[in-house]
Amino acid sequence: MANSNQARKRARQAVKRRAHNMALRSRMRTFVKKVQKAIDAGDRDAAVAAFRAAQPIVDGAVNKGLIHRNKAARIKSRLNAHIRGMAS
Repeated sequence: MANSNQARKRARQAVKRRAHNMALRSRMRTFVKKVQKAIDAGDRDAAVAAFRAAQPIVDGAVNKGLIHRNKAARIKSRLNAHIRGMAS
């Protein structure tokens, strides 16, 4: 347990920050899962729409420091490759 006032405050801030980060990360994963679900269903139009909605969410996670920029690029690249691989 934190003993100094400064350490107590940092512990409080860490709890708040963790809750906020978990919510943002969960939101990002949900958007990615929506794209994957549309791809699995074979609905190209829905997959494209979901991908367009997911892109700024994933990029926002990078700007907030939740994930590395290379991971975001990898996620977007793989989803886009799956969409391009679908029959038109």
